[in-house]
Amino acid sequence: MLSRTASISRTTKETDIAISLCLDGNGEVEISTGIGFADHMLTLMSFWAGFDLQLTCKGDLEIDSHHTLEDIALVLGQTLLEAMGDRKGINRIGFAKVPMDESLVEVVIDLSGRAYLVYDDELLPSIIAGDEKDVWREFFKSLAFKAGMNLHINYEYGRNGHHLLEAAFKALGLALRNALSVERQGVTSTKGSLD
Repeated sequence: MLSRTASISRTTKETDIAISLCLDGNGEVEISTGIGFADHMLTLMSFWAGFDLQLTCKGDLEIDSHHTLEDIALVLGQTLLEAMGDRKGINRIGFAKVPMDESLVEVVIDLSGRAYLVYDDELLPSIIAGDEKDVWREFFKSLAFKAGMNLHINYEYGRNGHHLLEAAFKALGLALRNALSVERQGVTSTKGSLD
């Protein structure tokens, strides 16, 4: 099997991002976004997915974290899509349910090429680690749409925003690990193609 890797850089007036991704790694991660909480969440996702991920971002954090987080998700989604290649043999669908203390989160994905996000953040507190909870909805939306991923995140219960998001990122990593596992022959679709 060919190496499933990709590297993408993107510079705008708002962010300067470089990402290198290996889907068949050992969870070796180097992340520097300028946002400690985001570094923590992305490290968790990559570790549980088994990705090797190098990610740097310099963003306009003097404004807020919105552009930085949204743009990271856009470039990460694009990098993930490129690293998947033709997606032959992958399970395509993955899911995980992860507890974090009082919280429980379920993530279900389909790497079909048809992007969609189902995300109800009603349980999340309005501010998490100094940022509005809305930035995380935008992060997941951008990631899903650039990666061609059908992504469902269900915050089942919990009170602590850090715990809820940590469980979500761990579950996303595990779901990606499962969905990207190559265990089949050909494309995983009865119609013979993805998208």
